[in-house]
Amino acid sequence: MDYRLIATCAFGIEKILSNELKALGYEDLKVENGKVEFDGDEMDIAICNIHLRTAERVLIKLAEFKAVTFEELFQGTKAIDFCALIPVSGKMHVVGKSVRSQLHSVPDCQSIVKKAVVESMKRTYDREIFAETGAVYKIEIALLKDIATITVDTSGEGLHRRGYREHSGAAPVKETLAAAMVLISGYDGTRPLIDPFCGSGTILIEAAMIARNIAPNVDRKFVSESWPGFPEDVYDQVREGARNQVKSLKLSITGYDNDTYVLSTAKMNAKKAGVFKNIYFNHQDFMNLKYTDRNVTIITNPPYGERLGERENIVRLMEKMGRDKAVNEDFDMYILSALDGFEKAFGKKAHKNRKLYNGRILTYFYQYFAEKRKEE
Repeated sequence: MDYRLIATCAFGIEKILSNELKALGYEDLKVENGKVEFDGDEMDIAICNIHLRTAERVLIKLAEFKAVTFEELFQGTKAIDFCALIPVSGKMHVVGKSVRSQLHSVPDCQSIVKKAVVESMKRTYDREIFAETGAVYKIEIALLKDIATITVDTSGEGLHRRGYREHSGAAPVKETLAAAMVLISGYDGTRPLIDPFCGSGTILIEAAMIARNIAPNVDRKFVSESWPGFPEDVYDQVREGARNQVKSLKLSITGYDNDTYVLSTAKMNAKKAGVFKNIYFNHQDFMNLKYTDRNVTIITNPPYGERLGERENIVRLMEKMGRDKAVNEDFDMYILSALDGFEKAFGKKAHKNRKLYNGRILTYFYQYFAEKRKEE
């Protein structure tokens, strides 16, 4: 069956997600804030859930209509043929959000949508009560400027849940954001890669997976796999194809951190992700760190110093990073920071920066290129 699909993402990385979709062969993409829309079938749902590195979820878009009253919301939802997707036993779980819309009470909108879905189901199945004992179909009502969008989630848990990260340190970077940082940098495995504040290793693990072409979600399950109407072998076919595309490469990837517990966690995470042999983890205080490699790419998420009294320490770290860049002109540095006045502390204005959200924290991704690249 053909669907209108939506891949959602964090604000600021829509272009990276659209580039991923283009690389997978998708065309006629509609890029909007926090999402990319495109056409696809069940095979495409499986491909995108397994292969997309920066998407948060893959949704089926069922309808879009204006709704400024509860009656308009009810009738617009009721008009959808939910039975084309949801079986008589389906568990209909409704979630919602509302931004700059007259219908601002999310619980009320969810209740209205659930009633409308049941009314739609009654038309086809000719029954009054639904046991809802079967597979889960998470229906979302998203209201933006009085436009209602009704979707069904095919992913289940968010796609950042790769399955390799059991624990993480303070201010961790989501796997999807870490992958976006690596993709923005253009890292392909040909240069040494270092994260001097590696924490639980997420950035380095995502980088190794990208270099080796390991599909990010090849080892996890998705809610749409449990749907009775979903072709049984589609996900298996995509997983088999993904595993056959993995490259065996010798990579120079190194992570440093001054917390031995966090480093042990990073090693466990790398093992679970299948890239432990590709990454070297070292216990090292950043202020004492000296680089020996040339033509290095640094991608890192340093501490943010949000607690009282920490800012001075963070500024000292960033001053040291700026000095490191000054004496290593052939380094590329990509730094995600929430530090106000980062460039002043670093001692140089970034060649580029990009506004990104690390969870709810507003950060900037500062990009300092090697001298040979800054003219490009």
